[in-house]
Amino acid sequence: MSNTFQVDLRGIVDLLSHHLYASPRVYVRELLQNAVDAITAVGPEHEGVVVITSSDRSGDGTLRIDDNGIGLTEAQVHELLATIGRSSKRDELGFARHEFLGQFGIGLLSCFLVADEIRVHTRRGDATPVLWTGYSDGRYDVRPGDDREPGTTVTLMPRRGAEHYLTAETVAELAGTYGALLPVRVMVDDRKVTVGTVPWNLPPESRMAYAERTLGFRPFDVIELDVPAAGLTGAAFVLPTPVNPATRGGHRVYLKRMLLSESIEGLLPEWAFFARCVVDSTELRPTASREALYDDGLLAETREAIADQLRGWLVRLSTTDPRRLAAFLSIHHLGVKALALHDDEMLRLVEQWYPMQTNMGEVTLAEFRARHGVLRYASTADEFRQLAAVAAAQDVGLINGGYVYDAELIQRLALVDPEVRAERLDPTDLTTRFTAVDTEAELRLRPFLAAAQRRLDRLGCEVVVRVFDPVTLPALYLVSREAAFQDEFTASRDQADDLWGGVLDALARTVPSDRPQLVLNHRNPLVRRVTALGDDELAGLAVESLYGQALLLGHHPIRPSDAALLTTSFLGLLDRAVPGESHKKDQD
Repeated sequence: MSNTFQVDLRGIVDLLSHHLYASPRVYVRELLQNAVDAITAVGPEHEGVVVITSSDRSGDGTLRIDDNGIGLTEAQVHELLATIGRSSKRDELGFARHEFLGQFGIGLLSCFLVADEIRVHTRRGDATPVLWTGYSDGRYDVRPGDDREPGTTVTLMPRRGAEHYLTAETVAELAGTYGALLPVRVMVDDRKVTVGTVPWNLPPESRMAYAERTLGFRPFDVIELDVPAAGLTGAAFVLPTPVNPATRGGHRVYLKRMLLSESIEGLLPEWAFFARCVVDSTELRPTASREALYDDGLLAETREAIADQLRGWLVRLSTTDPRRLAAFLSIHHLGVKALALHDDEMLRLVEQWYPMQTNMGEVTLAEFRARHGVLRYASTADEFRQLAAVAAAQDVGLINGGYVYDAELIQRLALVDPEVRAERLDPTDLTTRFTAVDTEAELRLRPFLAAAQRRLDRLGCEVVVRVFDPVTLPALYLVSREAAFQDEFTASRDQADDLWGGVLDALARTVPSDRPQLVLNHRNPLVRRVTALGDDELAGLAVESLYGQALLLGHHPIRPSDAALLTTSFLGLLDRAVPGESHKKDQD
């Protein structure tokens, strides 16, 4: 009896190959799903087996998959194979209960990605065997089949150019990838590809070996996962080396022991980039292609439950194995700090165990607070480098808040704990700890300061003389936050068009006019000699050189005018240092 599909099969094959499935390789998964569904329908005591005969073994270039499942009657063949997507009929036939993996009709049609002809030889109970044959041009026929035991055999005639998908090597690899954890025995030719045990139930050393073999690394640790609401069990394998948080790897997700994908995203929160999961679920929903998870409320609930279990593992390490926690934090501190931004328990863990860079060495926030009282920090790494040595000389503890999340964590700790004080150190705060020169020295320095100020006025810098430690530092360039904002504001005004320039001009009257300061250290012997020079030109060159050195030592940005000043002051000092007449420029 010959018929045509109710939906244009050629259009469906195009849809499957270009829009639904990422690769023809999925046909093996779909065949396995159909076979396992049929076996499951027999009952829990039934010992199922699926046998795949590759094109290498068949002798005629075909691939055959046999199962000892429940089989189909002729009426069911018409309903499941002749009508695509009619889930109500599937319900009537008993294949819609949640323990089944896929949809028989759509799954079978995926085989047209590699085959021009599909034959389904099936029998249910004592019913007459049925042979269904479908062709890629849309025709199919149904007729009585040869006698056989209950079950189903699907035979694929390869499409030209797709023969390699049916070979023993390819089929064994695909069946092992998708079906290794299936609860039924799966054979490819004479080779068993199912392992019978999920990896998270293996002994510890075997789990490590599984991760090395399957995930490509020997994990730092293995965390068992259990989310009853999603029927999910599995393990999170902690990476032994740092990874870029922006490059989140995927997870191996199985649905009812059939591999959905090796690169599922969205199973973990973003901060948990340090773990790769291998899980099995009976309740999470796949997308239409069955290559990703449907993003619904259950997935969100599952993601949060796994996050709680990862968090619990970290907390347990802090109480039972602090040295191991320290080793973990040295590898994956970014993930833990990201979590601590919105989790009080993790914030306390970071405070107690994560060492931060300070001008007194690497210490935890708890140790720093015990020693200095106030969590005083620089908000950027450049600011920390500018101030660290000077602050240490004044016995001011300073934390480098320039690393990712560090400044935010310090601020949040002060918000959640009223006993914690946190202050961002403004560069000009240090000048309040510097000592002014005595009155006699101040009077003596006035001519020098006036000359020095004239040299640096064009750079918008104020020159002052103070006494501070360390004595080896001749000059310090300090920019207050107000001065930094003024520089940014001025740069924006210079780049703006006439319309916005007028707006910025109006705003300029409200912008603080604070200027950066070049603070000369009167305790430094070189500075003393410079201030005692009777030669205004030589003193001016020396001050310009000290200005340039302060910029470089403080890791400040060098503007074009600063770069020009560094060059002219250096050449000027060199010219004064070399005796004899100045060298004439080459006129040629």
